[in-house]
Amino acid sequence: MSSRAPVALTCGEPAGVGPEIAVKARQALGNRLPLFWIGDPSHLPEGSDYQLIAAPFEAAEVPSGALPVLLHRFPDPAVPGRPSGGNAAEVVAVIARAVSLVQSGAASAICTAPINKKALKDGAGFAFPGHTEYLASLAGCDRVVMMLACPGLRVVPVTIHIPLADVPAALTPDLLEASLRITHAALIRDFGVASPRIWVTGLNPHAGEGGGMGAEDLAVIAPVLERLKAEGMDLSGPQPADTMFHAAARARYDCAVAMYHDQALIPIKTIDFAGGVNVTLGLPFIRTSPDHGTAFDIAGKGLADPTSLIAALEMAAEMAAARN
Repeated sequence: MSSRAPVALTCGEPAGVGPEIAVKARQALGNRLPLFWIGDPSHLPEGSDYQLIAAPFEAAEVPSGALPVLLHRFPDPAVPGRPSGGNAAEVVAVIARAVSLVQSGAASAICTAPINKKALKDGAGFAFPGHTEYLASLAGCDRVVMMLACPGLRVVPVTIHIPLADVPAALTPDLLEASLRITHAALIRDFGVASPRIWVTGLNPHAGEGGGMGAEDLAVIAPVLERLKAEGMDLSGPQPADTMFHAAARARYDCAVAMYHDQALIPIKTIDFAGGVNVTLGLPFIRTSPDHGTAFDIAGKGLADPTSLIAALEMAAEMAAARN
C-alpha cells in the first residue's frame, strides 16, 4: 500500500448528508489530498461537479473542482431524509468494496460517510451494530478500538454503546488491557508517536478515592496499568476524569483512555464539536469517519457542515503516510 494512493470515501446512506458533504469536502480540499468517492452519482446534489473514473489511480487526473467517482449503481433514487430499503444492500456493498480496494493497495485508507443502522437492518438484514463491527468482520479482527480525535485531544472509550448501568461488569481486566495495547500500538504505527504517553481515567468519581467511592479503580484498573507499566508502557492512572481534560493536563499525554462513552466523548465534543474524527484502531488498514450521523433532518437542504469529513479525510491521509 502506498501513501500516494488515494483515500476511498464511501457514499454512506444516500438519503443522508453524505453525498452533500462529499462534494463540499472535495471543493475545500482540491487536489492537495487525493481521494475518490464510491457511489451512484445520481445521488449527488443536483448540479454537482464530478468525473467518473474506471480505477482509483485515475483520481489524480481529475480536475480539483470535480469529485472523482468510482461508479457503484444503486436501484433507487436518493430522497433526502427518507432511506430506501432497496438501496440498503448496496450501501453495505460499497463498504465491502472499499475494504477490497484498500487491502489490494489501490486505496491508501478508507473514510466512511455515515450510515443508518436501522435502515440497513430493515432493508438488508444488516447484522452488525455499526460500521466498526462490520469492518472488523471483513478484516478478520477479534478486537478493535474506537478513538475520537481532534488537534487538541485523542481519546479512547474502553466500553462504548452500552447502558451506564452495565459498564462496571463490562469493564474487565482483559478488555482494558486489550484496549490499551491496541491504542499503544496504533499511536506508534499510525500517528508517528515514538513513545506514547497514555493517561487512563478512573471509573468512579475521584478515581474511586482509595476505594471509598467504588472498588473498580483499585481492583480492576490499577493492576492492569501496573502490569503494562512493568513492560515499559508510559501509563498514568487511574486518574480522576474531571481533572484530565483541561489544556494543561492534555499537554502531558498523547492519548486519554476513558472507561465509558460519555466520559470520553463529552470532552472532545466540547473542545472541537465540528472537527472530531472517529478512527478505528486495530484494523490491518486505516479507517476514519466524521463524528456525526446521517442528519436526515437537514439532508438535501445545503446546510450540512463538511468540517468533520474534511478532518477525517486529512487524518486518513496522514495516518497512511505514517504507516508507510
